[in-house]
Amino acid sequence: MAEKVVLEQPDNLMEFMELGNFENVVFCQDADTGLKAIIAIHDTTLGPAGGGCRMWTYSSYEDAAIDAMRLARGMTYKYAAAGVNLGGGKCVVMGDPATDKSEALFRSLGRFIDRLGGAYWTGEDVGTTLQDMVYMREETPYVITLPEEWGGAGPISEMTAIGVFEAMKTAVSYHLGKD
Repeated sequence: MAEKVVLEQPDNLMEFMELGNFENVVFCQDADTGLKAIIAIHDTTLGPAGGGCRMWTYSSYEDAAIDAMRLARGMTYKYAAAGVNLGGGKCVVMGDPATDKSEALFRSLGRFIDRLGGAYWTGEDVGTTLQDMVYMREETPYVITLPEEWGGAGPISEMTAIGVFEAMKTAVSYHLGKD
């Protein structure tokens, strides 16, 4: 079972980073667009950090930071297990994806990602769409998932679902000895 690290107070973020061996956590804020985002980079030993951009209604900055860091750490292990030369990263945007999205917000986030100079590559995740990725791509080349007309693979949710289903089948077969 994975260890659970609990962030008890906001001024404890550096200790939280040290416990999880995080390289970088970037807080992004743009009052003009309403952007409040956190980019967590866990480990870049195998290559630049890669991970999706999630938009969610977090109740606090602490909750958002914990989620970004937890997910980034998971991406490190996911890429390593798959033999992919990427490290773990994740971006979380604080806001309601149904009401708080705008082109300006995602373009602003793209500029923040661009300032990292390729240390973090992003893509579609919960609460974001390929269109949001296009807005970010207008500001940075460090976007992994794009529509086909932009040279990307298009929607990835079907492939994600297939991967989850295959993992479930493997787990059942391994633990229960059944197909």
